[in-house]
Amino acid sequence: MSADTRVRPALKLSGVTKSFGPIEVLKHLDLEIASGERHAVIGPNGAGKSTLFNLISGIFAPSSGEISLNGRSIGGMAPEQINRAGLARSFQITNIFHRLSVFENLRIGVLARFGVRYGLFRPISGMRRINEETEKVLAQVGLESRGHDLAGDLTYSEQRALEIGMTLTTGADVILLDEPTAGMSREETAEAVELIRAVTVGKTLLMVEHDMSVVFSLCDRVSVLVYGSILATDTPQGVSANHAVQEAYLGQEAA
Repeated sequence: MSADTRVRPALKLSGVTKSFGPIEVLKHLDLEIASGERHAVIGPNGAGKSTLFNLISGIFAPSSGEISLNGRSIGGMAPEQINRAGLARSFQITNIFHRLSVFENLRIGVLARFGVRYGLFRPISGMRRINEETEKVLAQVGLESRGHDLAGDLTYSEQRALEIGMTLTTGADVILLDEPTAGMSREETAEAVELIRAVTVGKTLLMVEHDMSVVFSLCDRVSVLVYGSILATDTPQGVSANHAVQEAYLGQEAA
């Protein structure tokens, strides 16, 4: 899929710079993600990928430039405000509630989506719509049989699936996944790719991923980030054939 300039992008960064003291981590970065696109950001360690995700999701505020989500400026907004605006993310390190059940982990996100809080006189178990929505996400990520198990008892790949499920519970239409297959075996990676493909149908996906087989099999376009700047944005095939990218990152693997 190529971005249609006549259609408002789901996510747009214009001249975004992020500095920490004298160190400029991202430099006047421009990036557009089309609605419904699956887009990967790749690059060597230290390129600024985590900083980019932290800016988009509201953990950091940009030093300059603008970030917009579906045409709405979100640069500098708090993470919960950005989430309510329609963007959810996972983290590089699995971020779940180990002592709660799988079902309860997912239900927390559904509760936030509907603006419901726990209360002594309002038992969550009796809220039919909340539970139905939670069951729906549980099925989406293939964890129906583990719903009553503690999240801490899941295998590593199941925990990653649960975290993806937690991003879906908010109903966001733009999903950020930070190295979703890191640490997985080949079989687990293949299963994760199919899961991501299925749950992002009709949504916009931006992901950071080091496994090039995942990027090439899943994503419509790829942006290469090197030393805080976008070196190239193209289809996976176009990026692999780009000599500047080969020299900076892919090397002989691309050839």
